[in-house]
Amino acid sequence: QVRIVESGGGLVQFGGSRTVSCVASGGGGSIYAMDWYRQVPGKNRELVAELSGDGRTKDAAAVKGRFTVSRDSENSENAVHLSMDSLKPEDTAVYYCNADIEVNRVLYRDHWGQGIQVCVSA
Repeated sequence: QVRIVESGGGLVQFGGSRTVSCVASGGGGSIYAMDWYRQVPGKNRELVAELSGDGRTKDAAAVKGRFTVSRDSENSENAVHLSMDSLKPEDTAVYYCNADIEVNRVLYRDHWGQGIQVCVSA
């Protein structure tokens, strides 16, 4: 069974950078596509970045030019990063990755990471 584990959260100063990562393990599959969401208490989960199966990326307007989603250079099949620059206090949230996993050319959708907190100090 595939497991998605997130890492890299923490406290960041205003204007700083942070990279959060998701690694898939088990099940014999690989990450086909991945979406990144964030959520703050009392609000709906917000889509912030997308990595499609053909390598295209898309960012939400609120993070455009500041956030970048990419595959790991050494583990491209099973690790994806969300690199966040010029962070603002309003970027404070729990960040979730949601992966589509490919196993023998069959897609299994909606594998969520556990969520990881990113706090940006003013």
